[in-house]
Order: sequence, then C-alpha cells, then structure tokens
Amino acid sequence: MAAATDDAGDSNEMIRVVSSDGEHFEMPEAAANLSLVLRHMIEDDCADAAGIPLAVVAAKPLAKIVDYCTKHAAKSSGLTIEEAEELKRFDAEFIEVDTDMLYDLLVAADFMGVEGLSKLAVQRTADLIKGKTPEQNRETFGIVNDFTPEEEEEICKENEWAFQITKPPSRLC
Repeated sequence: MAAATDDAGDSNEMIRVVSSDGEHFEMPEAAANLSLVLRHMIEDDCADAAGIPLAVVAAKPLAKIVDYCTKHAAKSSGLTIEEAEELKRFDAEFIEVDTDMLYDLLVAADFMGVEGLSKLAVQRTADLIKGKTPEQNRETFGIVNDFTPEEEEEICKENEWAFQITKPPSRLC
C-alpha cells in the first residue's frame, strides 16, 4: 500500500482489516494505530492489499471499532474544549449498545489493544452493574443462578467482609 503524507507528516494510507467472518473494512492508518495489534502488524509490514486478518473479531464489533478509532484518530491532538465535549458525546452515544454488543466490543477491544475503547466498555459494564442486586444483574446479563440456597449462604459467610461497608443485597445474604 502506497503511503502519502499530509501537511503534518501523517500518513494518509488506508489500512484494510478483515473480520473473522470475512468482511473487509478500511480505516486510516492513524486510526489503525490506536490498536496495539494493528500498529504492530503495520510496523512489521503485515498490512498488504489482502488486509490484516483478525481471526477472533466478527464484522459487527469490528465495524464499530473502525468507527471509534477513526473518530478518535481524527480528534487525537490539540482538542478545543468544544471538540473534547463533542468526543465525549460521541463516546456516550457510541457505547449505548445492548449487552451482547457490549460483550463483543469488550472482547474485541481487549484483543486488538484499543485501550480507550476497552476503558469505555468496562466503564459502561460497571455502570450497568452498579446499584443492582445480584438477581437484577443476572437478568441484565442473562446469567442463570445455579447456586443452591445453601451455597448462597456459604458465599455470604465467606465474603462477610464485603458487606460490612455496604448493605448486603436482599436476595443473596
């Protein structure tokens, strides 16, 4: 891939990435460099016309990651207060996804080494969990409670210290 540079000396090269299900996406090299994995692949001359294969990242989360990285790369330096607020709004809207997509984004961002997106997805997950009972969290994340009442009681005894500062959830302890 031929690389042109803009006035700031940044490469205008487009990097092709390929999802686990064979979909191709193109993104500016500056956006690809927000991913540690892609940056290393580019540095090692693994970015060719066929694209960089991402064997564990499906098309839907990869499309969102390409959007995230492209937006953040375009706004990467010298942000005005207004631009910083715009990026904050973008992130807030971007991460408003269902729990399945949130999980896929967490896994993909972690695999690809997109630190900003990983932090954003972890914070969103924490926000979904915060202030809820274990039963509410099971419902939110589709988790089946496979503990017997006796096992729940034992867990409460083993982790009694955790409830000394906060009020214990009504259903667990």
